[in-house]
Amino acid sequence: MADGYFVSPNEAHQVEMLPGVYRRTMGTTDETMLCEFFIERGAVVQPHSHRNDQVGYVVRGKMEYTVNGDVFIVNPGDSYAIPGGIIHSCKALMDSVIIDCFSPPRDDYRTEAR
Repeated sequence: MADGYFVSPNEAHQVEMLPGVYRRTMGTTDETMLCEFFIERGAVVQPHSHRNDQVGYVVRGKMEYTVNGDVFIVNPGDSYAIPGGIIHSCKALMDSVIIDCFSPPRDDYRTEAR
């Protein structure tokens, strides 16, 4: 992170978290973490929960999210907020780009970041 404030995509190491699911951990403070996800069509993130609040935005593509058993189709421009501890999953219906913020930052994403 140049000067401790800015992160370019070239500086953020891309990690393949699951087959077809790629993450770059971008700007991070003590309270919040920003991540960019590239998710290939058909890729699935299985049901899970974490202590972190997750707020996201679909930049490109189309996603299906299941949150506490309810299914939502999320399109470009749509956003979502999933409180910590809630079971959720997602599937890419098209190649997609997602921006997610986590609060507090996810320790597992911080250690893989660079």
